[in-house]
Amino acid sequence: MEKLKIVFMGTPDFAVGILNTIYNSDYEIVGVITAPDKPAGRGQKINTSAVKEFALEKNLRLLQPTNLKSEDFLTELKSLEANLQVVVAFRMLPEVVWKMPKYGTFNLHASLLPQYRGAAPINWAIINGETKTGVTTFFIDDKIDTGAMILHRETQIKNSETVGELHDRLMHIGSEAVLATLQVISEGNVKTTIQEDVSEIKTAYKLNKENCKIDWNKKGIQIYNLIRGLNPYPAAWTFIKDNDNEWNVKLYDATFEHETHHFKAGQIFTTKKEIKIATHDGYLHISSLQFPGKRKMESRELLNGIQFSENAIAF
Repeated sequence: MEKLKIVFMGTPDFAVGILNTIYNSDYEIVGVITAPDKPAGRGQKINTSAVKEFALEKNLRLLQPTNLKSEDFLTELKSLEANLQVVVAFRMLPEVVWKMPKYGTFNLHASLLPQYRGAAPINWAIINGETKTGVTTFFIDDKIDTGAMILHRETQIKNSETVGELHDRLMHIGSEAVLATLQVISEGNVKTTIQEDVSEIKTAYKLNKENCKIDWNKKGIQIYNLIRGLNPYPAAWTFIKDNDNEWNVKLYDATFEHETHHFKAGQIFTTKKEIKIATHDGYLHISSLQFPGKRKMESRELLNGIQFSENAIAF
């Protein structure tokens, strides 16, 4: 079998971890494809992807197409003469692209497929209180995350693990899975498994402001899982009202204490060092949070500058 010549497609930090592993292996990377630069933030500063920064640092051939079906891009992609494409956290590819290489195009997805197809699998595994997750490599087809699976790697989710911590662990597990996948492909020894749509498939929906807002009617453990499943990004949030003041507040680090009480869900209690918020079945102890216009800070630090009344409530 001929030597693998790889085009890598990806955008965020998670993809960089995988790209770096391939780069440091014996496989040849003939090109890297990532998202176009775009303005971001209040100052509309031009933002480049993490994958682009890596590719430039390592002098890898870089393409940033705006249209994956354009003749110019397809001609340039074909000129790289890749025989395999590896995709990690990129975008949906047109058939003309994923069918181009001789050995196909495979994707690394951060879940145990068919569960958690979609944009935010690591977040939703924690938000939904899963105890295990993993990564899957699969050959891309014409739908999202539905192709024939090559291999899985599984890991336990720790009870207090945040999405940031799990993200970093899955990046390492994913790197090993990609190398193992490259090996079976290079040996001509690929065995795939067709995904079966089981009755209860959970979807990794794209995160937005609405599904990141805390619903104080839910059980305490569900709210706790939402907070850690969005920490550090994009962060769970709630309104906090105290007499005439109202803020949109992001909550980061927290612990949940199950306890029977008679207080209203959302009621806020403070000491000089601690903020805790009542749920229907206990209390959330908030360790760090962010008020609008301020940096993220420890609760005890915030309480040096702001005092809550007994009327303060999260909703």
